[in-house]
Amino acid sequence: MRKGLLSLLILVALPLSAQMTWNERYQQYIDQYKDIAIEQMMRWKVPASITLAQGIFESGAGQSELTRRSNNHFGIKCHGWTGRTVYKDDDAANECFRAYDSAFDSFEDHSRFLATGQRYRSLFSLKTTDYKGWARGLKAAGYATNPQYANRLIELIQLYKLYELDHAKGYDKFMVQHSKDQNVGGKPLHPIKIYNKNYYLYARRGDTFRAIGEEIGISYKKIAKYNERDRDDRLTEGEIIWLKKKQKRAPKEYKDYLHYVRQGESMYSIAQSYGIRLKSLYKLNGFRPDHDLRVGEALRLR
Repeated sequence: MRKGLLSLLILVALPLSAQMTWNERYQQYIDQYKDIAIEQMMRWKVPASITLAQGIFESGAGQSELTRRSNNHFGIKCHGWTGRTVYKDDDAANECFRAYDSAFDSFEDHSRFLATGQRYRSLFSLKTTDYKGWARGLKAAGYATNPQYANRLIELIQLYKLYELDHAKGYDKFMVQHSKDQNVGGKPLHPIKIYNKNYYLYARRGDTFRAIGEEIGISYKKIAKYNERDRDDRLTEGEIIWLKKKQKRAPKEYKDYLHYVRQGESMYSIAQSYGIRLKSLYKLNGFRPDHDLRVGEALRLR
């Protein structure tokens, strides 16, 4: 970090004394961006704890002027940048800073900045669980001018237990990879859920397979195929959309369970609700494709 950011750091660091206390705004920042930080760790080998601690410290937990104007969470200046820019007084008046379309882009560029920078090369010989080594290494490599920079990062990591994220325990790789930013163009993303060894979301009004595919980074043609639909089909608000190939049967707890058909249900809607392939549901019940489903009929799910 550059000298001109020292004033920002002082402001941000005010709560970070020897008796650092928990800050709700910092926790909100962690909750909002931890999945991005974990994904960056998986791809670039930068500890998630370090990424989040730096983000909190340098952006004032997302509240700095630079961050609000440009989604720049790490105070990275232009330095050959060909994308959008903003200008702000720093080491000198009216200096150039990188601007991003989303927080995700800022986190991605920060990881790339560290991974491709000659001065930070030695850090990547450290384990991603060595957050103390990373914090001290960043300071030694000249990332920050604040003499307490490494200590502040370590204090943040310990207070908020960010080191737990470096082990990524309890985090699903698929969820991390496909739940990137919190919103796109100000529109909240679809929450991704897990059921029957698969992932799904609920369609919203106006959704298409193409739009969902672009949002989560999976081919819309594949998503349509996973749901046994045509890729150009119109989606109904509230319907389940599976994100991987469905299972051949329902979860184990449905071993001795029978589903009794309700008014308005079809073989397809039932298969979708349990995450079962339609062909498998027909086979489990010994039905032909032209079977006339009746209300009250009992269906096996395993």
